This record gives sequence, C-alpha cells and structure tokens, in this order.
Amino acid sequence: MISIKPLLFSAAIATSRRTILSTAAMSTSATNQNCSSGKSAVVFLHGLGDSPAGWSFLEDQLPDLRKSLGKGEVHYVFPPAPTIGLTINGGAVMPGWFDLFDWPIGISAKDDRDGKIAAAQQIERAVEKLEKEMGIPPSRVIVGGFSQGAAVALLAAYTRRTQGKVPFAGCVCLSGWLTLKEDLAVTEEVAKATPLFWGHGQWDDKVLFEQQAHGVEKLRNIGVDVTDLSFPMGHSSHPEELEEMAGFIEKSLFPSK
Repeated sequence: MISIKPLLFSAAIATSRRTILSTAAMSTSATNQNCSSGKSAVVFLHGLGDSPAGWSFLEDQLPDLRKSLGKGEVHYVFPPAPTIGLTINGGAVMPGWFDLFDWPIGISAKDDRDGKIAAAQQIERAVEKLEKEMGIPPSRVIVGGFSQGAAVALLAAYTRRTQGKVPFAGCVCLSGWLTLKEDLAVTEEVAKATPLFWGHGQWDDKVLFEQQAHGVEKLRNIGVDVTDLSFPMGHSSHPEELEEMAGFIEKSLFPSK
C-alpha cells in the first residue's frame, strides 16, 4: 500500500497575490450549489481528498480578476465528490471522483472506467439542473476542475459531448489528465465550440507534467482550440495561472469584452 496525500493545494497560494478572502467567502458554495445567480455558469470540480470549500474562493477571486465574472452575470457551482475507497491507498476512503491504481499518475496510468463515467454523469446532471432551474444552457457553461476534477471535466466536455448534445462554452483543466483515451472522439461541433485552458506545474510529481503535452496533442489533433501554459510549481496552483484562467473564462463567455 502506498500512502498518498490528497491531490489538493493550499488556497493560500492562490490568494497570496493581492486578495485576502474571508473564511465566509471561502465557504459560500461548499454545500449550497445555488447561492448566486447569473446568465452564465462555471462548474468547477475539486481534487482528491478535497471538498467544494477548497475551490469556492473562485467565486470571489475570478470577479476580482475580471469584473464580467461577477455573481450578477455568472453562477458558480462546486459539486462535491463522493467518498470512495482508493485501491492505491489500500482501500482507505476519502472524497474522490474515481479510483486510482497507479502512483504517480503518468500517461500509462490505468483508468477506472465506471468511476469516471459516473463522475461525468454527475456533472452532466448539474448542468441539466442549471438549465432547468435557472435557464442557463450548456452553451453558457464553463466546466473545469483541478487534478481528478480536471480529468472529469475533460471527459464531460469532450468525449461524452456526443452528437446532438449542446457543446459547453469552454473547459478548464488545472493539473489534470486526459482519461479514457481509447474512447476519445470529439464531434466537429464540440471541437469548434468548446475551447480548452490547460495549466500544469512543471514540477508536478503527482499528475506528471508529461500528461499536459500528451493530452494537449491528442485534443489539438482532433480540432480543439487549446491554450496550454505551464508554471514553476508542483501539484498546485499559481497566481499567474488563475489570472490566465480568468481571462480565458471571460473570453469564452463574453467574447466581445
């Protein structure tokens, strides 16, 4: 058994730039997924061992970086992962989107097919709920995540967005990886309509840096517009990465700005 730490990062890294968030702001969407209203939406998935609270600061920091991403225009959703046992950790349980069989996670890592499909379906239900209850269509939704959450976001945004399904406005992958690669088949409509932002740490020793180049190449080869940036960090996030991500989301949702 390999004892692993949760695949998350300290929020202090992301908030060290110029905005210090209060504890209340950090937890606004931890349990309530309908706490803000807007004409567009960002659905962001946390990493292994984390919770929605770990990334809910985005609800305040993204508007600080781009005013157009404020709560009056954008609704923020931070879904919680189920609690599961991890094979790599001898069956020990923690919040996770799917099982892991290899450590670190390189390009040859084995897939938990059933777990990943179930996770993507959870995100699809969240998007359906946005349209049903708030009138926000998938074409106005950005799906994204960190680490495991990013892997699920990629799956939901591309492989599972099959013919007849409305493409998302964009996808954000932070320190994630492309999964179920043998199933990768992106429609021309999705490739044109759903650009991707992929940020990754050059020193990532958990989700290896090789995953970025590998995934980006495969997605670009089938027509996806990818913005890929790397940063001097490990399995974490970086202030400059969040700046670039905010700009990408603004451009994807509000191209005229």
